[in-house]
Amino acid sequence: MQIVAIIPARYQSSRFPGKPLADINGKPMIQHVYERTRQCRKLDMVVVATDDPRIAQTVTAFGGEALLTKECHESGTDRIAEAANILKIEQDGIILNVQGDEPLLEPAMIEQLIDTLKAFPDGPMATLAFASSDRHQYADPNVVKVVVDHRGKALYFSRSCLPHFRDGLPEAFCFLKHLGFYAYRFNFLQTFTMLPQSRLELVEKLEQLRALEHGFPIQVAISATDTRGIDTPEDLQALLGENS
Repeated sequence: MQIVAIIPARYQSSRFPGKPLADINGKPMIQHVYERTRQCRKLDMVVVATDDPRIAQTVTAFGGEALLTKECHESGTDRIAEAANILKIEQDGIILNVQGDEPLLEPAMIEQLIDTLKAFPDGPMATLAFASSDRHQYADPNVVKVVVDHRGKALYFSRSCLPHFRDGLPEAFCFLKHLGFYAYRFNFLQTFTMLPQSRLELVEKLEQLRALEHGFPIQVAISATDTRGIDTPEDLQALLGENS
């Protein structure tokens, strides 16, 4: 069984143009993500999928593997699906979606995601969450929350406070913060990108809701480690300030 991590990276981000090439301690962000992902020994291959020659050239220069994909993709998942087809991944292969703006990811998280999908042979996809008690993040619509059933399958993802504590937040409380890493079976990845966008997906602007609305389960593993995505130049400056 092939296990391949694909890192989608585009240059024209509305909130942070050129983000994959932003410098972090002497290396472009995409290199930090690539090298940390590469440390997971369960992967057969790590590839950056991009629509921009500047990103592809940067990846090749530091010794990584890059694929040029179409510019028209609406999401990173669509870009990953094209890359998986170009790479001719085996039909029973596992594709990891590793976000290109996660320079602090831990290789153990990738390994856990692989193990989670492998443990559910009939499961089409898996993702990660982190048990958090951060009240600011709980109230932040930019932080996606997930609730799961007793088997760890996702019931719903939302930008709203989830679950809602009707009687107010207790002193000790916990919610599941969704981390944007996914594992797909190759066949399902192709199916997923062909499904029409769903109502709740469009309302919440959360692509994973498409799978749930079309009846496909998502297995959620609880990561021991949180991550910190870089969405804006301010996020990057905050990170650099902490490490200076």
